[in-house]
Amino acid sequence: MNSRRTFLKQAGLAAGAALLIPSFAFDKVSKNVGLQLYTLRDELPKDVKGVIEKVAKAGYKEVETYGFANGKFWGLTPKEFKALLDANGLKAPSGHYHMDDFVKTGNTDRLKADIESSAAIGGKYFTIAGAHVDMSKGADGFKKTANDFNKVAEIAKASGLKFAYHNHDFEFKKLGDTTGYDVYLTETDKNLVNFEMDLYWVVRSGNDPLALFKKYPGRFPMWHVKDMDKAKPELNTEVGKGSIDFKSIFAQAKLSGMQHFFVEHENNYQPDPIGSIKTSCDYIKASLI
Repeated sequence: MNSRRTFLKQAGLAAGAALLIPSFAFDKVSKNVGLQLYTLRDELPKDVKGVIEKVAKAGYKEVETYGFANGKFWGLTPKEFKALLDANGLKAPSGHYHMDDFVKTGNTDRLKADIESSAAIGGKYFTIAGAHVDMSKGADGFKKTANDFNKVAEIAKASGLKFAYHNHDFEFKKLGDTTGYDVYLTETDKNLVNFEMDLYWVVRSGNDPLALFKKYPGRFPMWHVKDMDKAKPELNTEVGKGSIDFKSIFAQAKLSGMQHFFVEHENNYQPDPIGSIKTSCDYIKASLI
């Protein structure tokens, strides 16, 4: 970014740069590019230390975890995994977990163990990657799950963590004059429940992230930045190569409440997973922040 500014100044374009490069109001949000580690789900179990080193070398400063099981992150205890992150200059402000066991049984043992693992690696957000909804009950099914979010958020708060929910596309199906996502946003305590907006799934469902930012300002402290292939929308592509207008979205970072964002890429890697995440990181640094 410094070299870019130097170039503009030397070229005599600094005065006009504001007309060409949007002001993203990033004064209170993170400029650190993050990666959802699920992107590298095939590589991580084989060589967790080597893959984390490659993530850092690709330019990332934050990661979002997934897959905590049997007390470990890919064979490493939370303490060991935290040390690995520290050694590579990485932080993990969020992790993906599930809460279905708690919803079904009311037992908090697994839930509390997951929350403690997130806190142990320096987490700020305990993020639910997907939650069971009784779709046969329509909006009432989503209201029940929203109430469960409030309960889990209270438990997370007791351990010093904030709760967040990560969407897919099914939450945007019409339920009369509302959607499941609207139910979640209106039926949850805004002081307890936050949302991690997966921008790809919002756009894929036919919705506009900017409209949601305006309707629910400040409710989206985290984003998943995942681009959509122009020819085949069911496929991902590297950030900046697809059909999603990330410049207009990043321009409203402050309105959304965004504090952290994570690149996620699930398929169609070019030229390979590590090369793909580097391309996305480079584009974000050059064009979005």
